[in-house]
Amino acid sequence: MSDSPPRGAARTEAIMRTTLELGQEIGYAKLSMEAIAARAGAGKHTLYRRWPSKGALLLDSLLSLHRSSLDFSDTGDIVADLRTQMYAALDLLGNPPFGPLYQALVGEAQSDPQVAAALNERFITPQTELTVARLRTAQEQGQLSPDFDLDLAMAILSGPLYFQFLITQEPLTHAYADRIVDALFAGMGTP
Repeated sequence: MSDSPPRGAARTEAIMRTTLELGQEIGYAKLSMEAIAARAGAGKHTLYRRWPSKGALLLDSLLSLHRSSLDFSDTGDIVADLRTQMYAALDLLGNPPFGPLYQALVGEAQSDPQVAAALNERFITPQTELTVARLRTAQEQGQLSPDFDLDLAMAILSGPLYFQFLITQEPLTHAYADRIVDALFAGMGTP
């Protein structure tokens, strides 16, 4: 067996795993491309050729963790499906390594337009589209009134989560998700 560095997909996976491990150990503020390259046994130029910044590398690393864990099921009960999806989101956000590193990435996005655009394009927008599509299906099935504002519903579902996750930094619990879902349907009404 050779001691040479891994190539291709294996190298990419090793770099992303190293990014997550190092990010957990030392925090995002102290994380550097140089430190990641050194620990991963890769050249710094290898990282910069693929990722323009540590924020871009962290985003790819985080996205490699979650894959389809936030996909929606369709049991025919929109309230139950929203609860299940929100529980999955809270479990992801509320635990390491994803939660603390995602929190740091959102902070980075405030000052790095490339990270903000990538985060929106590759995580926020796809998750929003999944939720709105599931709400639309429920609306078409008569579970939600025809005038139920799907985009506003999405904002009402996600806003409190981000507020608690980023601003108050209180624990994200399933009971909190239940309160959000209950408030959404009490406020917007169902048929």
